[in-house]
Amino acid sequence: MNKLIAMVRKELIDAARDKRSVMAGLYYAIGTPLIMCGMFMVLINQLTSPEDLNITINKAENAPDLVRYLSRKGINQADLTAKPDTDVKAITLTITEDYAANMAKAKPAEVIILADNSDEKLQKSIRRLQQELQTYSAEMGSLRLIARGINPQVMQSLKVDMQDQSTPDSKGGMILGIAIFTMIYSVFISAMNLAIDTSAGERERNSLALMLSHPISTRQLVLGKVIAVTLFALLGLMLILLISKIAYTFVPWQELGFSINISTDFMKLMFVIGIPVALLASTLQLFVSFMAKSFKEAQSYLTMVLFVPIALSMAASYNIAPDMLQWIPVSGQQQALMDFIKGKEIPMLQLAVSSIMTIVISLGLMFGMEKMLKSEKVVFGL
Repeated sequence: MNKLIAMVRKELIDAARDKRSVMAGLYYAIGTPLIMCGMFMVLINQLTSPEDLNITINKAENAPDLVRYLSRKGINQADLTAKPDTDVKAITLTITEDYAANMAKAKPAEVIILADNSDEKLQKSIRRLQQELQTYSAEMGSLRLIARGINPQVMQSLKVDMQDQSTPDSKGGMILGIAIFTMIYSVFISAMNLAIDTSAGERERNSLALMLSHPISTRQLVLGKVIAVTLFALLGLMLILLISKIAYTFVPWQELGFSINISTDFMKLMFVIGIPVALLASTLQLFVSFMAKSFKEAQSYLTMVLFVPIALSMAASYNIAPDMLQWIPVSGQQQALMDFIKGKEIPMLQLAVSSIMTIVISLGLMFGMEKMLKSEKVVFGL
């Protein structure tokens, strides 16, 4: 035990000396919640207070009522003479010559939207204009029926009454699902640099062979490295939890009709569930790094390996995974966390099975590393 403690202490001291490498992994845990909150604040501001849309309207005099309606909805005819710096979208609404005549005869009146729908910057504005025109068309259609003594409700053959049983907390589950994804991913990112440095990096510096020449077993060496990397992975998880708890309170979620609350109970559950995930992250990345023959090769391999937890986590976040994935590592833990934040009962059997599988895979990778380090080809990178 004393040798194991000394081995872990040595790994932590080595990691602390290379502050840039360590912080490179922790920057993700620190910066991701702040960036996400900034993006959500901008998005909420755009959704709740949409900016005026300035477009070109040809022959506006043919449909003054339509132009006034669009103006009330924030869609204005561009007037470059009054405001030369006005941001005018490349959208042209042309009102046909027979518009007024067709409206008077209760016939379909034609308007033409001229725009490049392949331009991503215009797609949102085009959809907004189309929706407002459709709303105006529905209102005019109702007025035509009323003028003929017909109740517009006869056109509504089915009345759907949606009774939403969701709570403000459960409505925020989708957002928190993305947050949980970033938290789980931070475990892998925080451990990556140290995992590479303490395996492929030590081999390039010829210190791995020197360590094995000391009176310690290969198992103690592997355990020491796994524990040290796992601690850094958990440090990244703690950082992203603390920063998320503070940062998410500044986002005006109530304007969208739901609330986001990183509670203390959620943080405790996330940390407990994150322990086996951190163990898997450390053993997986150490195993792959020992298989690589150089530091750069290990970086390339781990970049590809990290797509596996990303895919599993995203599948659980967006509910696109088959039911069987709820029983395997990463996606099983994330699904349990999402049920918790939505106020549902935690699937304990599912969580237990996925956590046990995570630990079993981690132990298998540890035994694999122990076996690899008994080979001279791995120790010396031959």
